[in-house]
Amino acid sequence: MSSEVAAGSSTPQEFVTRIGGRIRALRKQRGWSVQQLAEAGGLSRRMLTDIELGQANPSLATVDRVARALDTDFAALALPGRDAPDEAHEHVEGALVWQAPDGSRALLLGATQDPRAELWRWTLAPGGRYDAEPDRPGAQEIHHVLSGRLTLTLPTGPRALAPGQSAVIASDQEYAYANDGTEPAVFVRVVTGA
Repeated sequence: MSSEVAAGSSTPQEFVTRIGGRIRALRKQRGWSVQQLAEAGGLSRRMLTDIELGQANPSLATVDRVARALDTDFAALALPGRDAPDEAHEHVEGALVWQAPDGSRALLLGATQDPRAELWRWTLAPGGRYDAEPDRPGAQEIHHVLSGRLTLTLPTGPRALAPGQSAVIASDQEYAYANDGTEPAVFVRVVTGA
């Protein structure tokens, strides 16, 4: 998944620490220097060092680029138990990947590798918004609203979804999620091809 961390939001420290450690371990398994992985992932050596040390708040798109450079996927870095045998038997309700000060948050619930798909549960607080970066060409998302109202902001215009409604969008374009309502918008999101 390649989505940008929204301005004014913070990535939970547990997520930052987990991905940093996994990135460092995978880089070392390959015998790569920090500079080699930074170049392969399209980021600076300093940024990669900060990510590995758990001192950076990388965008989700940045994590996705580094994962691809390491021949893995976003979920393998993010989900507890996915690639770490010591975590494999933990009871996991999802990895808290993104949260904002207003209470908005995104949980990565699970993922498959072939074909690539991710299952997410999102909550957007009233007035909340999340601006995403385009995914790989051909990537799509399915959204199903459980409660509240979700507005998908697309280049073709906004699309509002009420509880029980679903939509499929191409995610290889700029898009955003917004909650213009007065109650939290809770929705399930499935990403394919990212």
